[in-house]
Amino acid sequence: MKHSNREHSLRVAAVIAVLFGLLTLVSGGRVLFGSDAVRQAAGSSVGFVVWFNFLAGLAYVVAGSGFWLGRRWAVPWAGLIALSTAAVFAAFALHVWQGGAYELRTAAAMALRLAVWAGIAWVGYRRLWRTA
Repeated sequence: MKHSNREHSLRVAAVIAVLFGLLTLVSGGRVLFGSDAVRQAAGSSVGFVVWFNFLAGLAYVVAGSGFWLGRRWAVPWAGLIALSTAAVFAAFALHVWQGGAYELRTAAAMALRLAVWAGIAWVGYRRLWRTA
């Protein structure tokens, strides 16, 4: 059975969201609940960023499931994820600006997360919200 372009886009967004969520849960869980060696390897991680990302991983899986099932509620959910990521990224930037310890990879990861969720929200809006 051939899927429409709309269905294909939503399925790709769903898979990206769920995989991203699962990877986020694993990586955040390791830093939060892992051994001292794991925490030490994480370097100067910023606690509120790690906790946000870990908890957001659950939201990623929920949003991805909604996209997979073609549920409209997944669109504002993805938008909320993007907006909350932007807010935490701004708080992280303030932390850095005030001289707080951080890892450069945290900035890169937050930029990636924001771009991914802005993209997923956009796909959802174009393919699921506008067309309903």
